[in-house]
Amino acid sequence: QLQLVESGGGLVQPGGSLRLSCAVAGFTYYAIGWFRQAPGKEREGVSCISSSGSTTNYADSVKGRFTISRDNAKNTVYLQMNSLKPEDTAIYYCAAQKLFRRCVSGKTDYWGQGTQVTVSS
Repeated sequence: QLQLVESGGGLVQPGGSLRLSCAVAGFTYYAIGWFRQAPGKEREGVSCISSSGSTTNYADSVKGRFTISRDNAKNTVYLQMNSLKPEDTAIYYCAAQKLFRRCVSGKTDYWGQGTQVTVSS
């Protein structure tokens, strides 16, 4: 069973930055995605990165503000979030799946427990 552990969430003012981390033992061969769910809303995909790190994609709502990356030596995927907006407030989850296209389509196999991000003044 693959285990994913997110960290880095918190409270930040609008326009601020946060970096989320997702530590995944044995994740080298998995594409990793970040998803989020705000209260009363459906879960949405934020970003995905392929197992090699060579391919990424982003939701239109975060393009130009968020950057996904991975360090396979550290078994960690990062989500750098800049220019945060109140509408970015949500629980952020990382998820793992063997195929990048499954990440993009939201068909993930393993989930972390989530980390809360709150953007508010």
